[in-house]
Amino acid sequence: MNYTVAERSEAEAGVSPDGGAMMALFDAARSLGTKLETALEGIGLSPAKYQALDALVKAGKPLALSELAGCLNCVRSNITQLADRLESDGLLKRVDDVSDRRAIRAVVTPLGTERHAAGSDVIHEIQVELSGRITPEDRAAFMRVLAALR
Repeated sequence: MNYTVAERSEAEAGVSPDGGAMMALFDAARSLGTKLETALEGIGLSPAKYQALDALVKAGKPLALSELAGCLNCVRSNITQLADRLESDGLLKRVDDVSDRRAIRAVVTPLGTERHAAGSDVIHEIQVELSGRITPEDRAAFMRVLAALR
């Protein structure tokens, strides 16, 4: 078989020229993402909504939307739309900033706190299920592989 220099290099390193390991990782990530989305949808959340609630709960105080955007590494316009959806679901409310009358902050409602806790529970259940499939040694090796990919 005629391989390119890059393919020979990959073959020598134990990597299939067709990207088998990389594609398996993508497939696993997609499968886990679907599992997470389905579990969160069962309690009325999306991963994005859960992450926003998680940031607000962990902050322990109302956050400006720009601060929330920073926590989630996204642009302000996306956070505004997400906050709109969370607010219409009754999971957060916008409040005036006491130190700056021009600014608005987001605060989690009691219902938002309940949904966040339920989301944390379903995520924990998925983690426990997945942990049960992998030996501690394999998990440690996998974490080293993931760290090397960053």
